[in-house]
Amino acid sequence: MQRIKGPGLFLAQFVSAAPPFNSFDAITAWAAECSYEGVQVPSGATELIDLDRAATSDGYCEELRGAAECNGVVITELSAHVQGQLIAVHPAYDIAFDGFAPEALRGRPAARQEWAVEQVKKTIDASARLGLDRMAAFSGALAWPYLYPWPQRPAGLIEAAFDELAARWRPILDHAEEKGVDICFEIHPGEDLHDGVSFEMFLDRVEQHPRARMLYDPSHYVLQQLDYLENLDIYAERIGMFHVKDAEFNPTGRQGVYGGYQSWIDRAGRFRSPGDGQVDFKAIFSKLAAMGFDGWAVVEWECALKHPEDGAREGARFVRDHMIRMTDRAFDDFAGAGTDRAANLAMLGLGARS
Repeated sequence: MQRIKGPGLFLAQFVSAAPPFNSFDAITAWAAECSYEGVQVPSGATELIDLDRAATSDGYCEELRGAAECNGVVITELSAHVQGQLIAVHPAYDIAFDGFAPEALRGRPAARQEWAVEQVKKTIDASARLGLDRMAAFSGALAWPYLYPWPQRPAGLIEAAFDELAARWRPILDHAEEKGVDICFEIHPGEDLHDGVSFEMFLDRVEQHPRARMLYDPSHYVLQQLDYLENLDIYAERIGMFHVKDAEFNPTGRQGVYGGYQSWIDRAGRFRSPGDGQVDFKAIFSKLAAMGFDGWAVVEWECALKHPEDGAREGARFVRDHMIRMTDRAFDDFAGAGTDRAANLAMLGLGARS
């Protein structure tokens, strides 16, 4: 018996104009050659998926599923990370995030946001047509520039930001409820939902919406120095997706969590390929197995050092080595006495008395 599925590969970091990364057929065949069983597909990658068709056409979705399965993989989930980011953008990031939107929407924040909302809804619709019950997204961020409380934040600033964030997402979550699809927010720096406390602030404002869940990625917790194992215990009921991504944090006398404005390779905290960092994946897979997690273990390649294709191939093996096939019996069943209620009572001295 095995609940966790895998290995899967998130394709976002591999899509490009060069073959085999420039078409759905070619990239899924490559993923299968790397020993993956599933692929997580970014819904905004037009090289891989026509989101408008996927949201409206069962026939097109059947073609996508068939192409993947013909190549030896399945579609694990769709991702709307980029579109989710654009649902809430602080003006300080307008220029930087304009690159995530179609050119006609750049410099038009309101139109960009409206487009992003429709994109996420279409990803929900496409997920449902593909027979998927969960998808990934970023939350976006309005409060992120005020993460560090200096200058002192005025009373009510953060509350107003989360009120607005919840107001933007609530109709989308309700749409997800209608379609039977969970939205798994990747808990990620740069998003207003960047740790457990901020996720709870959001949940409170969407009335503990059942479709608001987490994408668990321990690498982001290592870089924040958050207890990523306890996080699993706290949020077991809310964790719907899992990225296998490693990281390391090696503070020095010169820099720590904030990184000193350095590039990834020179930061105290940096992402690494699975197995090359400090994440205790044996403990993570054990906890996920014990709590009955039934999603995919999906490798998200991000590494400051290793070539992506090497990281992908090694990642598939890494996940396979950590998968736990759940036992169907207790290890000490051989010593069982096989009793009944009467015998149990007798063993407790609670049998019939004369």
